Amino acid sequence: MNKAKLPRLSLVDSAVAELRSAVARGEWPVGERIPTEPRLSEQFGVGRNTVREAVRVLVHAGLLETRQGDGTYVRARLDPTEALRRVERSTLRDQLEMRVALEAEAARLAAQRRDGADLDAMRMALAARGAAGQNLPLRIQHDRDFHQAMIAAAHNRALAELYRYFSEAVSRTIARTEYDESLPEPGQQDHETLLAAMERGDADAAERQVRAMLAPALAALEEGG
Repeated sequence: MNKAKLPRLSLVDSAVAELRSAVARGEWPVGERIPTEPRLSEQFGVGRNTVREAVRVLVHAGLLETRQGDGTYVRARLDPTEALRRVERSTLRDQLEMRVALEAEAARLAAQRRDGADLDAMRMALAARGAAGQNLPLRIQHDRDFHQAMIAAAHNRALAELYRYFSEAVSRTIARTEYDESLPEPGQQDHETLLAAMERGDADAAERQVRAMLAPALAALEEGG
């Protein structure tokens, strides 16, 4: 009796799982080149095309990186997409607390490091936020633009990448506090006060203002259990 062939998708999924497992257990350290397609094909018992597709999946996930003409290297042991899924499954309070931690430090750094272009970007985004009025989708978009401009003004690449990575979770907290009447939303004046602190270079005041802006929503979530 002939053995039925597994569907191609199952073979790719299996190869992805094997490759991800090998990376996670440190079979190849971060920064080291992984074996060639023929060797991986032999190791996993699948065709080279299947290996190629599996590698492509993990490159997209951020675990591997391909260097043209030099092979594929391990970029990270932990799958960043899994970390993001865990963030998405966390509570709104968890996400707000994460946002406070990121934005409070960003505001402090932005007050110290912002330049003219940074201030212009924040002013434009905040003016657009105010002009949006009761148009919630538009106001949320410009609110997001303001906070992203503040992150950029911190001039810290690691912080910017981390914020970008969690931007969807941050965006959800902005939208939730705008649409949910039980959660206090920082108003235009709150944002103006934050911008003013960064304009005058007052790092302590900028950090305090971020915390003060999100404290009411966190308190409401605590009360709501």
